[in-house]
Amino acid sequence: MDVLVQLLDATIRVSVPLLLACLAGLYSERAGIFDIGLEGKMLAGAFIGASAAAVTGSAWLGLLAAILIATFFALVHGFASITHRGNQIVSGVAINFIAAGSTIILGQAWFRQGGRTPPLSGPARFEAITLPGAEALRGVPVVGTIYSELISGHSLLVYIAFLMVPFTWWVLFRTRFGLRLRAVGENPAAVDTAGISVAWLRYRAVICTGILTGVAGAYLAVAQNAGFVKDMTAGKGFIALAALIFSKWRPVPAMFACLLFGFLEAASIRFQGMPWPVIGKVPVQLINALPFILTVILLAGFIGKAIPPRAGGVPYVKER
Repeated sequence: MDVLVQLLDATIRVSVPLLLACLAGLYSERAGIFDIGLEGKMLAGAFIGASAAAVTGSAWLGLLAAILIATFFALVHGFASITHRGNQIVSGVAINFIAAGSTIILGQAWFRQGGRTPPLSGPARFEAITLPGAEALRGVPVVGTIYSELISGHSLLVYIAFLMVPFTWWVLFRTRFGLRLRAVGENPAAVDTAGISVAWLRYRAVICTGILTGVAGAYLAVAQNAGFVKDMTAGKGFIALAALIFSKWRPVPAMFACLLFGFLEAASIRFQGMPWPVIGKVPVQLINALPFILTVILLAGFIGKAIPPRAGGVPYVKER
C-alpha cells in the first residue's frame, strides 16, 4: 500500500507540468494555431522564474516573471504565424532552439554555476500545503491515507493545475469566448464574416498558452525543484502534445492522458536499478525511455482516428 501511494503521489507531481502544457496547447490548437514550441516556453519560464525567485527571494515574483517571459515567446510565435502568416512548425521549433540555448548562456553569465541558478529555499519556493484535517486523518486506513498523502501535501500550483481542467472546460464549452475560439479553429472565414477579428481571437488564445506554459515552467523550477538546471523540461512539452492528441483536444480526457504519462514517468523513476523477474536488471537508459516508447505505442494503436481542428496550422488569409 505504501509503495502504491508513493507511486501515485509521484504521478500527481510529475503530471502537473504535462497537464499545464497540454491545456496551453489546447487553447492555441483549438484556435487553429499549432504550437510545437510548448517545450521552449516552459524552459524559458523555468529559467526566468527561478532567476527572479533567486534574486528577489519571492516565489510569487518568480511565477510572475515566468508567465511574462512565456507570454512574450507566445506573442512572438503569434506575430510570426498570425500577423505574418509564417510556418507555425518552423516558428515553434525556433522558439525551442532559442530557449534551449539562451537559458544556458544567460545562466552561466548571470550566476556562474554552469547554467544553473542558485538553490531556492524558504519564501523563494512554493512549499507544500497541508490541508485541514490531514494530520488527524493520517492514521485512518485507506481514506486517511488518500487524503493526507495524495490530496494534501502539494504546492499551490498543483491545485491550480487541476482546477484549470474544469475551468478550461467551462471556458471552451460554456462561454461566448470559447464558442468563438472553437469556431475560429474550424472555420475562420465564417468567424470573419460574422464581424469578429480572427487575428485578435488567435492572439488571445496564444496569450492563454503563454500564461499556462509560464506556470508550468515556474512549477518545475520554483515548486517541484529548488532551482533551474540545464534542459530541465526534458521533453515534457512534446509529451504534452502527445497527450493533447491522445485526448482528442478535450480538457478532461487531457487530464487523464497526462496522468497516464505521468504514471509512466513516475514508474520509470521508481524502478530504475531494480532487478526484474527472469530478465534481471534492466539498463537505466531503457527505463528512462519507457515513457516515450509507450507514448508512441499508445498514439499508434489505441486512440483511433484523431481529427484536429480543420483550420489548425493553416494561416488565415482574408478574402477580398
